[in-house]
Amino acid sequence: MSKPKVFEKPIGVKDYLPGAVAKLRHIERQVLACMQGWGYEQIMTPTMEFYDTVGVASATSDQKLFKLLNNRGTTLVLRSDMTAPIARVVSSLLKQSDFPQRLSYHSNVFRAIEEEAGREAEFFQTGVELVGDSSAEADAEVVALAIASLKAAGVERFKIAIGHVGFLNGLLEETLPGRTDAQEQLKSCLLGRDYVGFRQQLRELALEEPVQRELEGILRLRGGQEICDQALQLSADATAQASIRHLCEIWDVLKAYGVSEYVLIDLTMIGDFSYYTGMTFEGYAADLGFPVVSGGRYDNLLAQFGRPAPATGFALKTTRVLELLGDAEETAAERTLVLYDASGRSAALAKAQQLRAEGVSVVTERVADWSAAVAAAGERSPFTHKGVSYTTLLTYTEGGGVR
Repeated sequence: MSKPKVFEKPIGVKDYLPGAVAKLRHIERQVLACMQGWGYEQIMTPTMEFYDTVGVASATSDQKLFKLLNNRGTTLVLRSDMTAPIARVVSSLLKQSDFPQRLSYHSNVFRAIEEEAGREAEFFQTGVELVGDSSAEADAEVVALAIASLKAAGVERFKIAIGHVGFLNGLLEETLPGRTDAQEQLKSCLLGRDYVGFRQQLRELALEEPVQRELEGILRLRGGQEICDQALQLSADATAQASIRHLCEIWDVLKAYGVSEYVLIDLTMIGDFSYYTGMTFEGYAADLGFPVVSGGRYDNLLAQFGRPAPATGFALKTTRVLELLGDAEETAAERTLVLYDASGRSAALAKAQQLRAEGVSVVTERVADWSAAVAAAGERSPFTHKGVSYTTLLTYTEGGGVR
């Protein structure tokens, strides 16, 4: 028999101690309040879903889903994102509600991972879904809200890169007509940010020099509004042209929001091209190599649940934001310590209840050695008692007096 695992945890999961939980909850409250201010209502869905309903509709690859069997032998999954569960709710419980629908959430999600550094099997997301609006205004709204949410979370230095799946689809179909495998290989390189591999794939395709030069030019399509103008000159394909015009409209709306300084147009960024159907975006903090927010348009998902509708949204990687802010100075919470002896117990506990009703955090403790207890606290404020910091000390002694 194997030795019982006493302290070990499965790879990819972690414990959050009180300080981290306080910061995580603070981020959650601030971001959800921001989203509520934009008209988004919070929703909660089950941790477990049917594989045949939500699992197969998820953007997460099948091998990364946590699957389990219930006592009837039905395959369930732990939710790997919130978009598919919300699509299920919009198509069922909210079927009679008019579009557009604005929904927000904060949830833990689960992804099966390989044993590699920096990957988590369970993490937290806070996000929104805007369902039933296909306009550039809707896409710009979720980008602007993502920016506002990052600020609300306490992230100060970041950039949002936006792209459009349709531009690359149109350009590749124009330059590599019918060569589906080659198109997919090039997309995969861009999805993985493998620009060396992208150039290598182009060389192996043995394209004519003008075509190769045109496709290599994609890698330089990163910048401000001028990128839209350059991209319009790069491809005459109708899909590519329509995609860039949509992106130009998004940029104009973001300028009206006053947030274009945070945005970078990056036409090499396509997100999961099998899932997203239009605009995609990612947000990177200055001090973190991983994206802290990502999202985009996914107009095909709702049809899988029987209620076709356009949709766009994003997920804030709350756990990564916590890592980013982990060393930030934390303001000590207001906390009162009430010490009492046997005769002062009633008055002390009554006072503690009164303070708690007023929203004060109170710890009570019966004391045998007054001199040691009070000397430990001294006259300092704040002070530490048994390893815990307090801002106020109340003592109830013989006769009910307060010290």
